[in-house]
Amino acid sequence: MKKYPLGKSGIFISPLTLGAMSIGTDMENARNIIDAALDAGINHIDTADLYDYGKNEEIIGKILQERRNEFVITTKVGNRFYPNQTGWYWDPSKKYIMEAVKASLKRLNTDYIDFYMLHGGTIEDPMDETISAFEDLKKEGVIRAYGLSSIRPNVIRYYAEHSSIDGVMLQYNILDRRAEEELLDLLHERNISVIARGPLAKGLLSNHYQKYLETKAKEGYLDYSYEELKQVLRQMKDIYPSSLNELAIKYVLQHPAVTTAVFGASSPIQVEENVKLSIDSPLPKDVYEQVKRITKANIYKAHRN
Repeated sequence: MKKYPLGKSGIFISPLTLGAMSIGTDMENARNIIDAALDAGINHIDTADLYDYGKNEEIIGKILQERRNEFVITTKVGNRFYPNQTGWYWDPSKKYIMEAVKASLKRLNTDYIDFYMLHGGTIEDPMDETISAFEDLKKEGVIRAYGLSSIRPNVIRYYAEHSSIDGVMLQYNILDRRAEEELLDLLHERNISVIARGPLAKGLLSNHYQKYLETKAKEGYLDYSYEELKQVLRQMKDIYPSSLNELAIKYVLQHPAVTTAVFGASSPIQVEENVKLSIDSPLPKDVYEQVKRITKANIYKAHRN
């Protein structure tokens, strides 16, 4: 699997990223999922200190301790646990970030984090202070690069203009094209990589879409009603009958700003279903344009100013 640069960081990652949130807490199953991904050429794994209150990081640290130089690990910070893990609250302060990174390093069983991301963010945050924390960690060699995970255009714009972020994780898929309107070109111009999460839209854009349509989409999806979803999914199957998974992932990778698409997996079979896709070549231009015509060019309705 080819590797592509993550911003200006000098880090190269695969066009598919394993989102570790769904691997669960069973060590053997998690190991099988991660091994399937790495053996297929995926070198980028995405986790967060929030997932299972840090247990996700611990599992990844144990599984990958003997293969540390083979993979790029992303984890996230900003959600601070209440005592006894009864919940969490938002804390993007420099003091907390400098403390939290130590806990993540310990759980991950490593002395550095490849890519460290702010796990959210609002325009009211002390953003310069947050940026200072990440810059200090980078200078100290604790992290190799940093970015943020957000869908708030006003927050993303601030970081793009006032920091040295190398990547932004945001939701982007055929049914959620909001990033196309005002973020993708901006980030591409600044050589900031987009890490697209949710490319399969909670399964609606997978080969098993009928199951998800009937169980998770009765109320619709974003600004699509249930009936609209049924119609547009049928049309997409007509346009690209071989694999809806492949169409969905290739669509998000088509934009030059997007470096990798993140997929979750709770079993090795789900990994295999995505790694066998033919994603090295782009979608034919006519197919790409047809998909755009039958779907909505959604826009962000908040966090724009």
